[in-house]
Amino acid sequence: MTKSAMITVCGRPNVGKSTLTNALVGEKIAIVSDKPQTTRNRITAIVSRGETQFVLLDTPGFHKPRTRLGDYMVNVVRESVADVDAVLLLVEPVAAVGPQEQALIERLRETEAPAILVINKIDTVDKPRLLEVMALYAQQYEFAAILPVSAKTGEGLDELLDEMESFAVESPHYFPDDMITDQPERQICAELVREKLLKCLDKEIPHGTAVEITRFTEREDGVVEIEATIYCEKDSHKGIIIGKKGAMLKKIGELSRTDIEDFLGTKVYLQTWVKVKENWRDSLAQLRNFGYRND
Repeated sequence: MTKSAMITVCGRPNVGKSTLTNALVGEKIAIVSDKPQTTRNRITAIVSRGETQFVLLDTPGFHKPRTRLGDYMVNVVRESVADVDAVLLLVEPVAAVGPQEQALIERLRETEAPAILVINKIDTVDKPRLLEVMALYAQQYEFAAILPVSAKTGEGLDELLDEMESFAVESPHYFPDDMITDQPERQICAELVREKLLKCLDKEIPHGTAVEITRFTEREDGVVEIEATIYCEKDSHKGIIIGKKGAMLKKIGELSRTDIEDFLGTKVYLQTWVKVKENWRDSLAQLRNFGYRND
């Protein structure tokens, strides 16, 4: 008897949603960064456990938007909390319920969604402090379970999967059992390049970048040739991304190629270009071009 469960992963920026998703899948399919608003689109991850298939919807961090891109990201989260079998609300081990958590809990009330509270990053605090956090959130919403975990070390993940199992219903699997994501290879490659921009660049610059794979060709010898165009919002940002004598762009390209080769399992020839598209984050047409669509 096969079972399936559609489960949304949500929370404030930087709480570890993508790290948790990658840990449950066992492979890197969502980019991670110490900068907020790393994830922009909803990412579908597939976890097979015995006869049960979990379809995880990894969502952008819930935040107060300042651009049309931000509006899009918040709308993705709000829509993803409805019409699923369960929601994982990720929070940090802090004894305070912030405005983002309050807004998400209110959304859970609206949709009457069954939810598990997942207190992440427990490797960063003393365990007695967790009791205070657990008690505080237990007063906020009737969670099906409250589980402390560390997506980084793997602590508590087996218990989380056990709890998620209770939401699985008898049904055919949504995806083939050997799939781990429904994202096209080109999209993951573009995201891996964007992850390196987040890693290598400071302050606001990486948030104003988008990456488009303009060429993706597999040669007869198995080498994949990829051309990636990095878009930024200002000429001054373009200069910083390229760097002195092209040093920064070369570094971003080398780091990206290593991860893309790991993902594709083959040699990769990667070329990167940088172009300016002013204020693209506030242009509906440009957002659509880059795949950020709500329709």
